[in-house]
Amino acid sequence: MVKEKLYGKTLNELIAVTRRLKLPGYSARQMADWLYKKDTADISGMTNLSQKVRDLLSSGYDFGISEPLSVAESSDGTKKYLFKVLTDKYIETAYIPDKERSTVCLSTQAGCKMGCVFCMTGKQGFQGNLSSNEILNQFRSIPEHSKLTNIVFMGMGEPLDNMDELLKSLDILTSEWGYGWSPTRITVSTVGLKDSISTFLEKSRCHLAVSLHSPFDGERRELMPIQRTNQVQDLVEIIRRFGISGQRRVSFEYILFSGLNDTAAHVRELARLLNGISCRVNLIRFHSVPGIQLSSPSMEKTKEFRDALNKKGIITTIRASRGEDISAACGLLSTLEQNKKR
Repeated sequence: MVKEKLYGKTLNELIAVTRRLKLPGYSARQMADWLYKKDTADISGMTNLSQKVRDLLSSGYDFGISEPLSVAESSDGTKKYLFKVLTDKYIETAYIPDKERSTVCLSTQAGCKMGCVFCMTGKQGFQGNLSSNEILNQFRSIPEHSKLTNIVFMGMGEPLDNMDELLKSLDILTSEWGYGWSPTRITVSTVGLKDSISTFLEKSRCHLAVSLHSPFDGERRELMPIQRTNQVQDLVEIIRRFGISGQRRVSFEYILFSGLNDTAAHVRELARLLNGISCRVNLIRFHSVPGIQLSSPSMEKTKEFRDALNKKGIITTIRASRGEDISAACGLLSTLEQNKKR
């Protein structure tokens, strides 16, 4: 019998477990405490539950933590962990130390259906949505778990295409009965799904990062097929109408491709498109991917692009490249592992 996993359940789901097993109502809070606040990974370690209750739980449930299969470590300290999920599928999780910050980059799907031409994950095709257990297991089971200061949902897959499990994961991460993290320490990235962005903005207080990569319709459509049905102009208007305030932040991710989206015309159109929105632009240098004939401009050209946007009043930074010596581009490590099974 395949046992159901407790880890990754919300408080309401744990309450449902207690009702199913006819346990006292307070048992749900006790379980949540062991699952998300204490250092144990086994039902037998939930010592403030009676032995009878633990035996009853163990008969139908597992705690639900699993270790990564392997790790690749970069000379700059970045690590990429490989996890097995679903049925013989693989995802990767990046750990990124940077001075006072330690960030984990979580995957939400195996493969991806968005088809961005510059992304190795998209070349795998869509293989399945991860459960909240599989999403949070990446956060919980890496050795650096206790050091983490920030979480970004920027790994494999489109987070807003797995909305229910994403929101469950965010609920567990930010609720007082869960990990109790501030939403301002968590960023969710999206290629830009109009309806889902509205839902996310309403139901979560975490930061939002939108993959932009070009302000021009035709050009962005060539890079990101999602532009055909979810135009970036509409996404920007949704964000503008919502009115981001307080400590919440919206950023636009912009991978620079040499000779493609790095011109003065792009600067002018970006400034026009984002005018009046409290946001920042993160410039990203392209990590080469096999079979994709795109490249990054020089660092000098990248800095010129940044400075030109800043002069237009758009706060713009260059994201440091990390892990280039360990197949840094998202999806490469898991693709290699998947190919071994063929």
